[in-house]
Amino acid sequence: MKRRTFFQSTMAAAAATAIPRGQSFAGLYRLVLQDPGDVLAVRGDGGKVTLKGAAVKELAASIRGRLLLAKSEGYEEARRVLNPTIDKHPALIAQPTSTADVQAAVVFARENSLLTAVKCGGHSFSGQSTCDGGLMIDLSGLRAVRIDPVAKRAVVTGGSLLGQVDRAAQELELVTPLGTVSHTGVGGLTTGGGFGRVARRFGLALDNVTAVEVVTADGKLLRASKGENEDLFWGVRGGGGNFGIVTSFEFQLHPMQRKVIGGDMLFPLSRAREVLSFFADYCAQAPDDLYLDFVMAAPPGGAEGFVALNSCYSGPESGAARAYQPMKRLGTPVADQTKSIDYVDLQRSGDVTDPRAMGTYLKSGFTSQVTPDLIATILAGFQAHPARMTQVFLPQCGGAIGRVPTTATAFAHRYANQSLISMIAWRAGDDSTQHMAWARKYWATLEPFTRGFYTNEVADESAQVVDANYRENHKRLVTIKNKYDPTNLFRLNANVRPTTSG
Repeated sequence: MKRRTFFQSTMAAAAATAIPRGQSFAGLYRLVLQDPGDVLAVRGDGGKVTLKGAAVKELAASIRGRLLLAKSEGYEEARRVLNPTIDKHPALIAQPTSTADVQAAVVFARENSLLTAVKCGGHSFSGQSTCDGGLMIDLSGLRAVRIDPVAKRAVVTGGSLLGQVDRAAQELELVTPLGTVSHTGVGGLTTGGGFGRVARRFGLALDNVTAVEVVTADGKLLRASKGENEDLFWGVRGGGGNFGIVTSFEFQLHPMQRKVIGGDMLFPLSRAREVLSFFADYCAQAPDDLYLDFVMAAPPGGAEGFVALNSCYSGPESGAARAYQPMKRLGTPVADQTKSIDYVDLQRSGDVTDPRAMGTYLKSGFTSQVTPDLIATILAGFQAHPARMTQVFLPQCGGAIGRVPTTATAFAHRYANQSLISMIAWRAGDDSTQHMAWARKYWATLEPFTRGFYTNEVADESAQVVDANYRENHKRLVTIKNKYDPTNLFRLNANVRPTTSG
């Protein structure tokens, strides 16, 4: 879901890790292989463990990718995630370049009961893709996309970014629904859900997964599909990273032209009630080919706030005028940036201004209807502040997403027609205390209008709230967790806690 702001990003998207030309693997690991020394680390239960230098050296020698310690070149860059307020220091960072490397890292983590984080695009608001004192498995070296135009399938390695898939598929006028910010990691996005600009036409990203390869907590590589390890296949489509590390996805692709119509219609903040009321009414009748996102934002520094309707129409050209006709009731906007645009360019349009490159805090919940009372509550509590960006989003869901049965995948929120999101962003290094206190107070007024939340946006919810959010699918998820990760090695996520001791 797009997070638009007028601020320039303070961090670039994580780049794929590459070996410098002319430098051997032995050269990269020289310090580790010579004498890494003992490493103090943290277990998943919070206890301390000393990793013997010989064991660390053996792990480094067993993988083709890099193993980074705190003093290794590249460690500082690798440990970072997009939210700079997350400042954690893993004891070890493994950067696999193959599935075998992932297996070796997982086995090492299991044998030492290490706190284990898995990083792809690093977009987790709450820092779930990194950790203090544990092992980070950084998948940035596993980025590749292969398109089969005849079968209309994309095979995507687990560390890939959604922009890579968009570009490769659109070269053949094919598409699969994957998010709205091109440097988002495919793995985390898809296993938790995967909303996007064409999801109302084609379903969630996870609805388009036809097969996966997963490294489970015992280090085994399993293929899962409708006819193979069906319980695991069900679980990874909505259960997040609870059951292992997906090293390969196979996606269904759909024919779609390269050019779509999309962009922002901007209005002054004074028209927020009118624009939001229109959005609420039109969502109930908009065609599946049209995606709408209501945005309300107040920039820091006293700049004038705005509201916007961000849209993407991806259907037949003949239907575009009919889809946009109702918006003319709003009259002339301050600016209308809606235009014919290459889909890949539209997908990239939010990258530089993604506020997750600033200090951010977010709360979200699903809604089935934007009622007059909700509109009044959104507007009554919304406050600008000179030192922060204050934002509310209402990305549209529904369409094909809602026509999938609740228990067909682990994603349980098929009833959602919108996702209500409250986000604040502040300059990295500023004291966030007052900003977060305001955000929590504001969200307390909005939350009663919501029903469940997107697990990819889990923040500081309790374990009981997370359990309840999986709704009727939770019991089945626990059964799968008990089978594939009984010791809860993969716990840094919207965690499904096992009931076995392993």
